[in-house]
Amino acid sequence: MTTVQRRTMLKAAGVSLALPWLECMASTKDSQTPPPRRSVFICTALGLHPPNLWPTTPGSDYEETEYLKLLREHRNDFTLFSNLQHEDQTGRQPHDSEMTFLTAARKPGMGGFRNSISVDQLAAASIGTSTRFASLTLGTMKAQSQSYTAGGIMIPAETSPARLFAKLFLSGKPEEVRQQTQRLADGQSVLDQLGQQTRRLRGRASSSDNHLLADYLESVREAEKNLSKQEAWMKTPKPKIDAAAPTDIPDAADLLGRTRLLLDLVPLIIQTDSSRVITVMIQDHFVVPKVEGVSGNHHNLSHHGQDPDKIAQLQRIESGIVDSFGSLLTSMKTRREAGGSLLDRTSILFGSNLGNANAHHARNLPIILAGGGFKHGSYLPQREGTPLCNLYVQLLQSAGVPCEQFGQSTGALTWH
Repeated sequence: MTTVQRRTMLKAAGVSLALPWLECMASTKDSQTPPPRRSVFICTALGLHPPNLWPTTPGSDYEETEYLKLLREHRNDFTLFSNLQHEDQTGRQPHDSEMTFLTAARKPGMGGFRNSISVDQLAAASIGTSTRFASLTLGTMKAQSQSYTAGGIMIPAETSPARLFAKLFLSGKPEEVRQQTQRLADGQSVLDQLGQQTRRLRGRASSSDNHLLADYLESVREAEKNLSKQEAWMKTPKPKIDAAAPTDIPDAADLLGRTRLLLDLVPLIIQTDSSRVITVMIQDHFVVPKVEGVSGNHHNLSHHGQDPDKIAQLQRIESGIVDSFGSLLTSMKTRREAGGSLLDRTSILFGSNLGNANAHHARNLPIILAGGGFKHGSYLPQREGTPLCNLYVQLLQSAGVPCEQFGQSTGALTWH
C-alpha cells in the first residue's frame, strides 16, 4: 500500500483541501495505529427538567422520555447515567456549581475557595503540543468557562464562532504571519520582565496580596507556555477545509442558533486534529430565547415552581438544546476515518452542573456519554451519590492519560 503524508492536501486551480485521517496515511511500520482519542465536554448550565429526561426502566430496554425521543437515532451510541454528582457543591451563590462541573472542587465561591484543575486541562497537559491547540474552551454567551488551570485560573471561553474559525483555519499573508511571530517573541520578553517585577513585590506584600500574586504568576507561567507553543505552530500551515466560515449571531436571544454554530465547529476541529480536547458551555443568555412558544427568560423558566405553563416553555428550550446535541452526534457519525467514524474515537460528555435547577441542587446530575468506543445503548443508574469524577477517571484513562484519581473519585467507573 502506498503511504500518504498526513499533511498532504488535494490541490487544483488554487484550491487546497486537507485530507481527513486515511488508512493510507499510516506507514507500514505503524499501519495498525488508530486515529487519536479525543474528549468533548458539553455543559448546559441551567440543567434539564428531570421528568423529561429520566426513564423508569433501567438497562437497554429503557423507555423513551421526552428528551430521549430526540436522540432516538443515536440510541446505541450513548449511555445515560443517573445518580452521579460532586459533593459539597452548595456555594455562596446558587449557580456557583457552574465553576466546578469539570473540577469537583468543594464549596465553590465560599470564603477562601480556590478552584482546582479541570478534567479537560489535565487531558490537555498530557497531549501537550501534539496539536495546534492543546485544548479549546468555548461558550455561547460570555467569557466565563468551566476550564481551570492547575493553579485554579479560569481559561476564558471563546464565544465567537467566526473568530474561532479564523484561528483554526485562516492564514494571513507572509508579512502578517511575520509580525504576529514577532509579537509573540516580544510578549515572551515582556512576560519575563513582569515575572521579575512580581517576585520583587513578594517581599513587601501581605499574605493576602501574596495569594493574589501567586495566582497572577501562575497565569503568567501559563501564558509563557502558550507563547512557546504558539510560536512553533505559527510556522506550521493551517489546515484547509471545504467549509465556509461561519457568521456570528449577534443576537443574544438566539440561544439555539449560537449553540449550533459552536457545535458545528467541533467535527471540523477534530477531523483536522487541531485539538483533541474541547469544552462547550451553554450559558444563561439573560434574555427571552427566540424559541417558538416561549415568552419567559430561560433562567426564570428553570425556576418554574411546578407551573405547567413555565415547564412547557422550558421544555421547548431544552428540547432545542438536546436536539443540537443530537445534530452534533449525527455529524460525528457521518464523518469517516480509518474504517470508522469520528465518534468512534471521540468521547462526548453532555450534561449539567445542576440536577434540578428549580431547587438549585447539584445532585443526580444529568449525564450522557456518547462515542469513544464504549459499550452504549443503556440507561445505567448508579449507586446514589456516586462521584462523577469516577467517570472522569475512566475518560482520562481511555484517552491515554495516566490517571488513577481525579477530584473526588474513588475509582474508575466501569460498565458492561
